[in-house]
Amino acid sequence: MVDFSLKGKVALITGASYGIGFAIAKGMASAGATIVFNDIKQELVDKGLAAYKEAGIEAHGYVCDVTDEAAVAELVKKVTEEVGHINILVNNAGIIMRIPMCDMTAAQFRKVIDIDLNGPFIMSKAVIPDMIEQGGGKIINICSMMSELGRETVSAYAAAKGGLKMLTRNIASEYGKYNIQCNGIGPGYIATPQTAPLRERQPDGSRHPFDQFIIAKTPAERWGEAEDLAGPAVFLASPASDFVNGHILYVDGGILAYIGKQPGND
Repeated sequence: MVDFSLKGKVALITGASYGIGFAIAKGMASAGATIVFNDIKQELVDKGLAAYKEAGIEAHGYVCDVTDEAAVAELVKKVTEEVGHINILVNNAGIIMRIPMCDMTAAQFRKVIDIDLNGPFIMSKAVIPDMIEQGGGKIINICSMMSELGRETVSAYAAAKGGLKMLTRNIASEYGKYNIQCNGIGPGYIATPQTAPLRERQPDGSRHPFDQFIIAKTPAERWGEAEDLAGPAVFLASPASDFVNGHILYVDGGILAYIGKQPGND
């Protein structure tokens, strides 16, 4: 029998006050997991707790900067003592700076790398020892299509997500013998409040140019919804994926498989 249940499991999803992390957490809660999340400010944690409560989920929220090794160690200690052993870690916290490479400072580049790549490294190494003690665990890294593709203005983000793809494979390689599975999810273009202006109809009723671009590049001919990531995350967190390790599951509506529409060919 295929087992997708997360009953009795504690899932820590970083940066899950809203957006993709929140949708993944809701999916895991529906599969039976106890939800723990962090964010960088108490204000964001409070907003997240209110949103989970409204969704009927009893979540546990903590303030923690994923790039601060001492703070992460303290977070893991607190969660273990107050909620339980962390069975599932989702490295979701991240940022993007859309700046042309030659206009980007080294400090800005480092900041993106620090949050999007060093953060998952710090979080993962904080939970792995206890996962070994507990006989196994699941780590899910939120990668990106930019693990595979380049695009203007996202040099730091693409570098970080490409590194995260390889960190995923290396964790799988190094700790698979301890029944720890580390996989990644690579979201496509997801409809969020931040991307809403790019999806608004123009005064003449036509699509925004970027919206047209995404639809033309996506076989599904739509943007993804945050909820589209919940099922893949539950699969990768559950016993159903116990022999899946070091894999990046792209949830992109087929973009990476598709060269795109020929101009003028609807």
